[in-house]
Amino acid sequence: MYILALNCGSSSLKYQVYDAKSKSVVVGGNVEKIGLPDSFITQKYPDGTKQRKDTSMKNHNEALNVVMFMLREASIDMNEIHGVGHRVVLGGEKFKSSVEINDEVIKAIDELSAIAPLHNPAALVGIVAAKQLLPNAKQVAVFDTAFHQTMPDFAYEYAIPKSWKTELGVRRYGYHGTSHLYVSKVAADMLGKPASECNMITLHIGSGASATAIKKGKSFDTSLGMTPVAGLTMGTRCGDFDAGAVTYVMQRLGISADQMQKHLNKDSGILGVTECFSDRRDVVSNKDTNDACRLAIDMEAHNIKKYIGGLMAVIGEKIDAIVFTAGVGENDDFLREKFCSGLEHLGIKLDKQRNAAAVARKGVERAVISTDDSPVKIFMIATNEELVIVEDTLAIMNGTYNPNHLLMDYSFARQKQK
Repeated sequence: MYILALNCGSSSLKYQVYDAKSKSVVVGGNVEKIGLPDSFITQKYPDGTKQRKDTSMKNHNEALNVVMFMLREASIDMNEIHGVGHRVVLGGEKFKSSVEINDEVIKAIDELSAIAPLHNPAALVGIVAAKQLLPNAKQVAVFDTAFHQTMPDFAYEYAIPKSWKTELGVRRYGYHGTSHLYVSKVAADMLGKPASECNMITLHIGSGASATAIKKGKSFDTSLGMTPVAGLTMGTRCGDFDAGAVTYVMQRLGISADQMQKHLNKDSGILGVTECFSDRRDVVSNKDTNDACRLAIDMEAHNIKKYIGGLMAVIGEKIDAIVFTAGVGENDDFLREKFCSGLEHLGIKLDKQRNAAAVARKGVERAVISTDDSPVKIFMIATNEELVIVEDTLAIMNGTYNPNHLLMDYSFARQKQK
């Protein structure tokens, strides 16, 4: 029996097929540039080999048809795909855990598209297509925002007119929740105690980035807000930015809300500072010759340190660990060192040699990168959101799913939860 994990972006589709018994990846891949004439799919196998197919895919329905063709090419029996787990970015206040997809769930995801217009509509298309192509498989929605629904009201409310919250749903939702859930469980295992006894700050730093305060195993506060634009400096997103400056720029330049949305999401962040790079690898390699790259690094480091200190303060108890994950967090030892430099007085002491060796693309899945005498442990943990999606889907299929993630029997959380 297989479980298919699907992650539909605005112009992309990521997929992985897992063996339900071993929870190991059988095959996976990416579809890119959906809707463009040069769209293509790359299928990846556990032995490292790749297979590319260039073909026009006008929409996600066509893309999923191509995925099914490629899976058959890989000798996957479609009748053996008994479950499909869909990553859905926004579940709002309604969805505090993963759920089986029915008409009511589809309607709710659609209604939330006004808040997440780049993500929820794509997920819906993937859901509808999967239901048509795999009618006998159970469809499950796994929400990025669900993990953060344990935040207290004083952490998720904004100081705005109350009607904005009640009528428009304006509040902090937080994102990257599936990643924060996964690494927090693994970190608890590395600490050797139940997640319910652990306090930590998890840093998901990729093209998108977020910091989460985890208190007693649950999300207590997070940097992303109502949308994935707030908080840390990101590849093309601005992070924290004065709301008054938004209206000022709109008035002075005469730009629309849609244009401003594009600028804040696509033209800002690292790209906005350097004017040429959004990939941190390019920024780091040019830091000595391009002062804008130096500035971008210093700005991001300053912002991350500010969030680490602030989240340590709001947890209000001893911090067990700082966790780095996602593309930059897993692979860029130079930036990790930059982010931790100067935090020694907070008990955060990085070991340079361990840090340099902890690179996920070289096969390291988890590592301690702090010194032996560091009061706060520093971990690098390669995230695995797909495994969370697969295990939630399997549990819902088997009737063993617990919406309280501290009580879920995840394979990657070996310590018994309390």
